[in-house]
Amino acid sequence: MDAQQKLFYSVLCYFLVLFLLSGQQVLVQGHLTSDFHPSKLFVFGDSYADTGNTNKSESAWKHPYGITFPGKPYGRFSDGRVLTDYIAKFIGVKSPIQYRWRKYGISLLRYGMNFAYGGTGIFDTVVYPGPNMTTQIDFFQHLIKKKVFTARDLKSSVCLVSLVGNDYFTYIARNGSAQGWQSFIIALINQLAVNLKRIHGLGVQKIAVTGLQPLGCLPARTATSSFLKCNATENSLVSFHNLLLQQAVAKLNNETSTGRSSFVILDLYDSFMSVLENKGSTKFENPLKPCCFGISSEYSCGSVDANGAKKYTVCEDPESAFFWDASHPTQQGWRAVFPALQATLKQLYH
Repeated sequence: MDAQQKLFYSVLCYFLVLFLLSGQQVLVQGHLTSDFHPSKLFVFGDSYADTGNTNKSESAWKHPYGITFPGKPYGRFSDGRVLTDYIAKFIGVKSPIQYRWRKYGISLLRYGMNFAYGGTGIFDTVVYPGPNMTTQIDFFQHLIKKKVFTARDLKSSVCLVSLVGNDYFTYIARNGSAQGWQSFIIALINQLAVNLKRIHGLGVQKIAVTGLQPLGCLPARTATSSFLKCNATENSLVSFHNLLLQQAVAKLNNETSTGRSSFVILDLYDSFMSVLENKGSTKFENPLKPCCFGISSEYSCGSVDANGAKKYTVCEDPESAFFWDASHPTQQGWRAVFPALQATLKQLYH
């Protein structure tokens, strides 16, 4: 082969590589990559995503929360890591700093920010008097106006929106039953769609929103059956919520179509049920039974009496339990669920 031919093949190979990499996905060391490289994670929602925004009077700041990670209570509603931590690791960034502590971790702003407050919802709730999702987005918009985050930051970011039922618990508390839920679910999904569209309008191009988990299988609902049976009625209402969410997200993707997925749904219902029915690789002896719970119905995980005496019990090994307390998975529970969510997260790179 003469010099001219060598030059021709070198140039041909160069342009072939450019073609393969341009806008195409490449598998590198088991990780999906593309021309979208997220550098920040923004988080909105509730206790499944909160990593320390609630007041220190809340249970997430009390023993035994955090005993697995980071080894002490630190504002996560679990014994360890929560959904936010796993998503941050998946996209290759550190878990973002909490909005409440933003002034004490300026160097961590490069990873994004977590605006989620445990106990909150789309609307105001009776679970925790924290900022609802609209107010959380207001916080975000204010920081953008102050140029804490630039348009470039937003374009290269991923957003997690967590909505796991506090609005529905509030509805039951205020109305005494689930009767009339249908119209409330419609109103809630409509407002959630407004919130998602607003976040996208602020410049975040990739948004993952949680579908509702099987509320009827939470320990708070299965305690009456000694943690043996889910509440089918509540789960049917969850299915209606998730159906409307699918329709709303499909509409948003059509309205903001760029040839890529702007909005995806993290299916917590199927991913939870797969683990609860012991269909996954991780098996739990009694997946409906929480690791930490009160000694009676008037107490909960972390409760103490006026003298500081514990009014709860904790299992010997949190890794043996899917649920940590009456509503939240353990770190091991989230680890078991997350593989089923990864395929959806990969759509953000399309």
